[in-house]
Amino acid sequence: MSGAAQSPAGQQRGCQAGAKAPVGAHLPVGTHLPRLVFSDLDGTFVTTHKEVPRRNWDLLDRLATRGIPFVPCTGRSISGIPDDVLNHPASRYAISCNGVMVQELPSGRVLHADYMGKERTLALYQQVKHLDITYDVFIDGKIMCEKDRYDRLGLMGLSPDDLRFTRKARTRSELLVPQVLQQGDLVERVTVYWRYPQDRDYVISRVEATPGLVWTSSVPHDIEIMDQNASKGAALTWLCQHLGVSMADVVAFGDAANDMPMLQAAGDGVAMANALSEVIACADHVAPSNDEAGVAQYLESLGV
Repeated sequence: MSGAAQSPAGQQRGCQAGAKAPVGAHLPVGTHLPRLVFSDLDGTFVTTHKEVPRRNWDLLDRLATRGIPFVPCTGRSISGIPDDVLNHPASRYAISCNGVMVQELPSGRVLHADYMGKERTLALYQQVKHLDITYDVFIDGKIMCEKDRYDRLGLMGLSPDDLRFTRKARTRSELLVPQVLQQGDLVERVTVYWRYPQDRDYVISRVEATPGLVWTSSVPHDIEIMDQNASKGAALTWLCQHLGVSMADVVAFGDAANDMPMLQAAGDGVAMANALSEVIACADHVAPSNDEAGVAQYLESLGV
């Protein structure tokens, strides 16, 4: 998903603007097949209408046949990843909540996690609850949103497709955040949707004043808040080390600010043609857009 820049604390290294390989370009002659494929979902692996293109399904089949694991790497909660993707033979691991959790598939066993936790979630809520924002708590694999804030999602500047998906992904809760935290267990992260720029700036100032928290964004008008050790790049790096796979043998695809650490960490970081300009500047190559099944097209160019 495309969005605003990530907070400096959440970035792994700076990006240098420069010439990129053209859309659909092949890597240099002699490039071998990747051992792991990481891909963002929204704005990358799925279309604008939140559907997986047929060509990407065919790609998953080929990856499974070749024994190349596919790792969805998303800001969504694990429950927000399509079941058909999670259950596909190519999908052996999943990274959710912007790198907060790395899970084994199909068991769902958590291999690694950097949770935001209840204490910081509550403390931040108390500082920003007076604003005209949402405060969506990712907890125990679900997303809980206070009913009054849920009912205002349509005012938060989301596109029709993003709004429809966001409403579907959340539970409209009769409980306020403190009660949600009392009844739940593990808090993964928080998303805030904002209506007014001054509210955005205030939330960011409170996040940046809280030790151990960072923020990023994946769509206009959202702020995604998590532990400072959590990012897609950090999760990708951890999983590669866990599996003994060299970063040089990894390809990753993304389009938004929250994808930048992942593209920087991977041996081949690929931005979609629809990506933000700063994401393209960080990438090694550029694939066709998400609506053109760019992930499949790029990997086909490598012989997958």
